[in-house]
Amino acid sequence: MWLKLFLLLLYFLILFVLARFFEAVVWCETGIFATRLVDPVTLSFKKLKTILECRGLGYSGLPEKKDVRELVEKSGDLMEGELYSALKNEEEASETVSSTTFSGEMHFYELVEDTKDGIWLVQVIAKDRHPLVSKVNWNKMVRKVSQFGIRTGTFNCSNDSRYCRKRGWLKSTLIMSVPQTNTSKGKVMLKEYNGNKIETEHIFKWMTTRIASRIKTIHYTNQLMDEWNKSDQYQVKMYLFAKLDQPPAFFSALSVKFTGRIEFIFVDVQNWNSQDYLKAIGVQQIPSYLLKTPEGSYRYGNSTGEFMSLNAMDAFLRSIQPEVNDLFVLSLVMVNLMAWMDLFITQGATIKRFVVLISTLGTYNSLLILSWLPILGFLQLPYLDSFYEYSLKLLRYADTTTIASWVRADWSFYSSHPALFLSTYLGHGLLIDYFEKKRRRNNNDDEINANNLEWLSSLWDWYTSYLFHPIVSFQNFPIESDWDDDPNLLLERLAFPDLWLRPLIPTDYIKNLPTWHFKCDAQSEEEAAENCQESDCESENETKTETELSDDERRAAQSRSKEECLGGSLPDCTCVTKNFEDSPNARKCKGTCSTKDNFEPDWSTWPGDMLQCTECVVCLEHFGSGCILMGLPCGHVFHQQCIVVWLAGGQHCCPVCRWPSYKMKPYRPLPPPPQQQQQQ
Repeated sequence: MWLKLFLLLLYFLILFVLARFFEAVVWCETGIFATRLVDPVTLSFKKLKTILECRGLGYSGLPEKKDVRELVEKSGDLMEGELYSALKNEEEASETVSSTTFSGEMHFYELVEDTKDGIWLVQVIAKDRHPLVSKVNWNKMVRKVSQFGIRTGTFNCSNDSRYCRKRGWLKSTLIMSVPQTNTSKGKVMLKEYNGNKIETEHIFKWMTTRIASRIKTIHYTNQLMDEWNKSDQYQVKMYLFAKLDQPPAFFSALSVKFTGRIEFIFVDVQNWNSQDYLKAIGVQQIPSYLLKTPEGSYRYGNSTGEFMSLNAMDAFLRSIQPEVNDLFVLSLVMVNLMAWMDLFITQGATIKRFVVLISTLGTYNSLLILSWLPILGFLQLPYLDSFYEYSLKLLRYADTTTIASWVRADWSFYSSHPALFLSTYLGHGLLIDYFEKKRRRNNNDDEINANNLEWLSSLWDWYTSYLFHPIVSFQNFPIESDWDDDPNLLLERLAFPDLWLRPLIPTDYIKNLPTWHFKCDAQSEEEAAENCQESDCESENETKTETELSDDERRAAQSRSKEECLGGSLPDCTCVTKNFEDSPNARKCKGTCSTKDNFEPDWSTWPGDMLQCTECVVCLEHFGSGCILMGLPCGHVFHQQCIVVWLAGGQHCCPVCRWPSYKMKPYRPLPPPPQQQQQQ
């Protein structure tokens, strides 16, 4: 995960450098930057109208170019970047913009009346009537208002005539929904268009007037000073100082979008004779967009990417005063970009890459949602209000820097050019794939050459065996283990119980189980030879069937000499042995090689975590001196040959307590032998 995070941050750094490279190329070719101011006098009448449409100012009553140019100047400074974006949006305006068709009352209520922070324009078509706005003009209206975040829809009363009668919609009309109050999640009011003219410009002017009525307007200097020095629930306020009759549509639309977070105030300075009050609060020119925070004031429009448009100011205000949903969406984008890195980091078959990708996407998104649940709970606690305020304070300090303005400008640039963003991400991923493949080839990794069929075959083996995959090695495993409380094993057992699925468990762990020789105290080799009668030591060859043993474990049973049984000192004793791959010879002496009353077992040779016993419960015979024993993680001890046959036959548990033979058990101190207890 940390590797993917590093690669993602590296990718963002590449995007940042690439954006600066594009700016340098433009500067070399044209000698201008995107932040350079444009003189409206040099623009054509068509370009001026395009700027006014993007800002949301009406120009229907201004036939002269001079009047249009003055209106552009009164609404704010014009930069090269804003001009480029406006012309680009005009070219893309021919594309069809989606509009909602309501099916009935509930659909209308969920999307329109229950929306507390959005604006809707709905055309109501009365039953058996024609629409108020023709289809051509309606499509123009949809494209015009959609650039300000205003959603549109059509309600045909033929689908729900009862609701139209309830609302009084007996004729075709236009309905606009706007939040009624300045509080978050407030009531929504529906306004009906009563104008006689149904042209697009008149309808748009009616809409902007209604939306602008929500913004607090200041006409006098004393009102400004009272408002500037007032402390209320809003810590962040956005002021517009301009000589306009009403604020631009993008400014009014943002006031609805940031309801309850930022207060928007329009200061009309058309009739102000003195500007001393403006200079006292830091307003040096008109028009000005001024952001007032507890830390001070900030003039919007001085840094890179701060244009007089909806998208640019929206990105700026979201970074200054984000809500929880903004942070969640940002984390969601980051997490998914990290997850997609797995498509290039994973090597081998193509199907393997996509399977790993889907698994990573599901895991990362699930963890993200689960991690956000406690965060949302903590944010509701009143004790964290001070922490929340300090966090916003640091965020505001950081977001008013030059680097933050570059990041916002790059975000807007790549958002408007998704093809460039995707192509650079793909190129970055291919470079990662190249270097990862080269690294694995140097390490002689064979997975990079596996095809789809081979990987699917290995996937099936993994699916049937890894669900209950045992411990591969006990050598480096700690004595005190937390496997008893491991929830992963419990979930695997619940999802795939042994009752109806018998998994294929590798037997590699058997060779790592502890083995030792059984010895008796004060027993000489001659006495042991007398106890191990030649007639009682049988030579036998036991083989496993194909259903019990794997191919690697299938070995022919071998008969060992008596010298191997008791260290080469008994000439007439034979033992039964069994060989397994990479494991010592397992042998079991049969007969009367058991302990006598005179001779006690030598417990000093036993591992400390093994239970002391003198009999194998598998064959029900006593341990013979010199025979090899094997212990399980639970502590029970058996003949090596007996327990190996038991385990290799598919029964991966202790014959006594049924504890899994591949699962380490926490170490518990064993009681001292009975002889030591008596001495104590």
